Amino acid sequence: MQETLNRILENCRRYTLEGSVASYIPELGKANREEIGICVASEDGDYCAGDWDKAFTIQSIAKPIFLLLAVMDNGVDFVKQHVGVEATGKPFNAIDYAEPLLLREHINPMVNIGAIAVCGLVKAADNRERFERLMDFTRKITGNPDLKIDEEVYASEKRTGNKNRALGYLLKNSGMIYGSVEELLDVYFAMCSVKVTCKDLARMGLLLADHGLDRASGKQIIPKEDAVFMNAVLTTSGMYDGSGEFATRVGIPAKSGVGGGIMADCPGRMGIGIYSPALDKKGNSVAGIKMLEMLSRKLQLSIF
Repeated sequence: MQETLNRILENCRRYTLEGSVASYIPELGKANREEIGICVASEDGDYCAGDWDKAFTIQSIAKPIFLLLAVMDNGVDFVKQHVGVEATGKPFNAIDYAEPLLLREHINPMVNIGAIAVCGLVKAADNRERFERLMDFTRKITGNPDLKIDEEVYASEKRTGNKNRALGYLLKNSGMIYGSVEELLDVYFAMCSVKVTCKDLARMGLLLADHGLDRASGKQIIPKEDAVFMNAVLTTSGMYDGSGEFATRVGIPAKSGVGGGIMADCPGRMGIGIYSPALDKKGNSVAGIKMLEMLSRKLQLSIF
């Protein structure tokens, strides 16, 4: 496995020169586009190559975390009363939704508007408690108790996140957010600014691959039915409006983030964490997708 990862990473290094870093969030625009890393977590252990230990912000890979905790708190049926599971066919930050949002099945939890709504479904007495619950849960599913917020990225996102504010107030106007929009967005921005490494994402992926069962402790961290639901959502819409193409080329559940990360899992086999910050026009890591495509072909990972 180690030799395979080393070879794939070196073969894909040239793709770091394609695409662009996410400069619309000023702090993300400072990323070194030539960095590239991969980690695979499996029953045999962790295998890593390249810049696997580089810390970067989780960004939209927080969206599965919002959805998992909301589903665990409320059940799938309740959450599906607020957001649907069909791919939107829209960019992740699209704002051209029907108003009022009566057709809630058109809002997917893997795009910004749906993720903001789902974040508000996480049970808490207030938004401070909501953030603490989400951080504790993120530390648990990554196996990393030391995860922290990148304060510079958080401040940058909060300062420039006007489209997300517009989405939040659209949700509020449609009765889909209860309480303060600004406080909920603070939680959203902060969670997108959690610093992770490829290994953190790979271990999160392994937990989903094992349907919520933590191999090390033998504990069921996520109910099996919720992990299965999560994998289905990731398969159909985890890679923004490039999810269909990704399914045909790679064929495993995955979630990308504009920080350059990808979290993927092959059910029953392994979790995969990727980092390469140069993105395509849909917001997905160019080199990251190439690495996953090569790994999927080499190890026959596709679930299809």
